[in-house]
Amino acid sequence: MDPFVILVLCLSSLLLFSLWKQSYGKGKLPPGPTPLPIIGNMLQLDMRNIKKSMQNLSEAYGPVFTLYIGMKPAVVLHGYEAIKEALIDMGEEFSGRGHFPLSERSKKGFGVAFSNGKMWKETRRFSLMTLRNLGMGKRRLEDRVQEEASCLVEELRKTKALPCDPTFITVYAPCNVMCSVIFQNRFDYNDQNFLNLVKKSTENVKILSSPWIQEKHTQQSEYSVENLLNTVHDLLGAASQTTSTTLRYGLLLLLKHPEVTAKVQEEIDHVVGQNRSPCMQDRSSMPYTDAVVHEIQRYTDLLPMSLPRRVTRDIKFRNCLIPKGTTILTALSSVLHDNKEFPNPEMFDPGHFLDESGNFKKSDYFMPFSAGKRMCLGEGLARVELFLFLTTILQKFTLKPLVDPKHIDTTPVTNGLVSVPPSYQLCFIPV
Repeated sequence: MDPFVILVLCLSSLLLFSLWKQSYGKGKLPPGPTPLPIIGNMLQLDMRNIKKSMQNLSEAYGPVFTLYIGMKPAVVLHGYEAIKEALIDMGEEFSGRGHFPLSERSKKGFGVAFSNGKMWKETRRFSLMTLRNLGMGKRRLEDRVQEEASCLVEELRKTKALPCDPTFITVYAPCNVMCSVIFQNRFDYNDQNFLNLVKKSTENVKILSSPWIQEKHTQQSEYSVENLLNTVHDLLGAASQTTSTTLRYGLLLLLKHPEVTAKVQEEIDHVVGQNRSPCMQDRSSMPYTDAVVHEIQRYTDLLPMSLPRRVTRDIKFRNCLIPKGTTILTALSSVLHDNKEFPNPEMFDPGHFLDESGNFKKSDYFMPFSAGKRMCLGEGLARVELFLFLTTILQKFTLKPLVDPKHIDTTPVTNGLVSVPPSYQLCFIPV
């Protein structure tokens, strides 16, 4: 017999055995497309538009289905009801962090974002307690964001209304706020140490996962230098990347929709004026601006599939038996772009968060920070930063695009793990 045929038969047999083991040996996984040997269902996923791929699969197999990433199964949750039932109603069972090769190699289970079990619980508790002690969730945190917003305005003035790429500014400002919380000190935007810190926060810093002697066998490994450094790295990375990307995308959307920008500036003039800085107390009197900030986050859809999770024990979920350790993928796009909750979800429309009287309207479907026990640690900070940075910029500047707004493309460069806006330039014209 041809060796190639023998190889195919062997691989097929191995795959069938693996499928049987998953379906009958340890549990009964949800239905899903038939995987190919070795590569699983990878050919059925368009990583440039993962949202569309998941939508198509959900229509075929329902809101809970199984995908094989290589030889390993992953259960996908699609739609608000399935995600709420899992992440909120069964929060503890779905609180594990899923397989993430890059982080596992660089962090080796340390830090707060990619750790599991006792390490994660203790590190998250310690991080929340420490951040609160340093000002998170208190008035002084708002003061720090306001201070940084003033510094951001001065940096924008230096552009002298000339075309510029906002990337560097939108990264520096959020990162500096977290620096002021963690290190109790902000940095000048030209400080070389700060520039290096920002650069390293976006890289996989290998030194943070190098072994530290005298601590290898400590019983309180959650407080080892290695774990604390990785936790700081997680916090800085999240602060400098997630909020900054949302800000950058937000400015692009405001360029695309000048009528929205004009209404926000009108509300700012009416409520805040030009003689003081915006504050969080203003938000309740600025429903349209609040709706715009929420719509930017909804439309941006920063993490379409969120970060992978895993179940912490064998569980029964919607008549399926999911074995402990199974990877869980949550399609946040399916919630943020639900066409019943948000009519015409592919349109940028602040009306998605306004009632008929023009008052701000909350939505349970607003999950840009995910949900449950693994939801974003810095949600509160992000909300403050997005509101104050955007309102301060629009209070002091008019945004001028370099092309006709109708020619501005807001399609993300990639729609896989992170939705990144295309590169663009604009002019900040002082008011």
